[in-house]
Parts: sequence; C-alpha cells; structure tokens
Amino acid sequence: MEIFKNLPLFPEQASTVAGQVDALFFFTLFISAFFSLLIAALLLFFAVKYKRKSEDQYGIPEKTSMPLEITWSVIPLLISLVIFVWGVQVFVAVRTPPSDAVEYFAVGKQWMWKFQHPAGNREINDLHIPVGQPIKLTMTSEDVIHSVFIPAFRIKQDVLPGRYTTLWFEATQPGEFHLFCAEYCGAEHSRMVGTVYAMLPGDYEAWLAGRKPGEAMATGEELFKQLACHTCHRGDDSARGPILADLEGGQVALEGGRSLERDDAYLRESILNPQAKIVRGFDPLMPSYQGQVSEEQLMNLIRYLKKINQKAPANAAAAVPSGDTAVDKG
Repeated sequence: MEIFKNLPLFPEQASTVAGQVDALFFFTLFISAFFSLLIAALLLFFAVKYKRKSEDQYGIPEKTSMPLEITWSVIPLLISLVIFVWGVQVFVAVRTPPSDAVEYFAVGKQWMWKFQHPAGNREINDLHIPVGQPIKLTMTSEDVIHSVFIPAFRIKQDVLPGRYTTLWFEATQPGEFHLFCAEYCGAEHSRMVGTVYAMLPGDYEAWLAGRKPGEAMATGEELFKQLACHTCHRGDDSARGPILADLEGGQVALEGGRSLERDDAYLRESILNPQAKIVRGFDPLMPSYQGQVSEEQLMNLIRYLKKINQKAPANAAAAVPSGDTAVDKG
C-alpha cells in the first residue's frame, strides 16, 4: 500500500504473498475495530438512556428475544468462518512452495545468518535473489532457536537446531529489504540482522558471475569422497550400503516392518545417527559422523545425495526389498 510505504508498521509489499497477508490482516483489524467501537458506543448509550433517575425507580425485567439471540450468535459465527477459511487459504499459499522454486540454504548461528546459493556462492547476513523467481529456503541452526523474518515479504519461520524448516517467497520488485531474527537468541540478538537484495534476473546473473563459490566449503561430492561414503554405497553386488538412487521423496522400508518418508530430516539423521533407523536387508555397519561435519556441510552432502542416481546391480531386486534404496546405514 503506497500510502503506508514509509511507515515502519506497514512495510512495502515486495512478494507475491504480501498482498494476501495484508488483506487478511486489515480485514480482521477492521472487524475488530468496528465491533469494539460499536460495543463501546452501545455501552455509553445504554448507560445514559437507562440511568436511574430517582431513588424509587426500579428496572423492569426484559423479555428474552429469540430473534435477537440468534442474530448476535449467527453473525459472529459467520464472520469467524470467513476469517477461518480465508486464513487457511493464505496459510496454504504461504506454506506451499511452487514446483519451480529454486532451493537456497540458510544456517543460523549466534549471531549471524549464513546463506548458500544453488551455484555454491555463500554470503553472511546478505542474500541476493532474482526478482520473479520463487525461492525455497531450507534452514537449520548451529546452536539455539532463531527465526527468519523478512517484513517486506510478510514471511517468518523459526529455525531450529537439529531440524530442517523451510519457507518460500518470490520477490516482485528489485530493492533492499530488511532481514531480522525474530526469536530471542542471546545477548547479541538485536544485532542478528541482514539484508535481502532483490535483483533483476540479468543483474543477478551478473552478480553470480562476479563472485566465486566459497572455496573453503567442500562440495557435496567432495565430502562424499572425503568421508569414504563411496566405499560402502557403491551400487554393485558387494556394496555394504543401500543403493543411492531416487532419494528425494518416496518411502524407505526399515527393519521391523516399518517405513517412513525419505526426506531431508531422514537423510540428516542417517548421517549423524545411522543406528537409529536401519534399512531392511542391511547390517548396521555405518559409523556416525556426528561432530565431523558442520550444518553447512550436511546441507551440501544431502543436496549431493539427492542428485545421485546409482544403477542397481542385476541381483539388487533380490538383495534389497522394494523401497529400500536410501542413504541409510551401510
């Protein structure tokens, strides 16, 4: 809303969902203000109109009005249902990234934000993104609970240690937008701020070309070799670990007859605590890499694992039950 552009309480709308969030907010604000003022005005009116005028004046019992009772019960119910349905629609829109969203990564740490682009470029407290491209941000924390909050995009999501959370947004205009941590995380919490730079696609590509991916951070493929993962997860007859193929989505069958979704959280646990869930048909031989890889390295490794498409050996179907192709325990 242009009229509120320079007011701190009403930052500009700079994402595709910002207008939906604002419309719902202002609707609920208007409804609350209207009925608050109406009730206050009626209280004053009735207080004056029915004020006791003499000592011997007593009130007359009022008869119950069924139409009135129904009216002031049904109207709030209908308003509440409208807010509920509208709120669900906005929630689904905010929480469901489009199929063409590009995945970026974020790690919160006292007291900074570390971002990584799909091309490998890394930033601290700054995030450059292209306008018109849906961005899915996969996030975790190295220490305590943080929270990503970008007011101009009307998005906020907690960032938790030991877990992955996601949010998505699509910038609609170029500019610089504030990024805050919205969860108290320690003495320097107020300084955990950053800037999102929304750029035209051509400018963003030029920016990427002018920066090199962080050499200090090994790629997922390099980590896969450094940690000797390829010695067990080979995709041949003598492999001691499951076949690494189609790891993104689907179900994995575990010992004991259980199965679960093969998502990022499962892959993370399989690396840090491989004995927690054993893939059916394999022995619990894989060592734990807890303390040997950072959260950023984990993200790089998981991203690489999801791209691997090992070919199963001819007798793999007999050795591994259907659905057991996973990164878990070798």
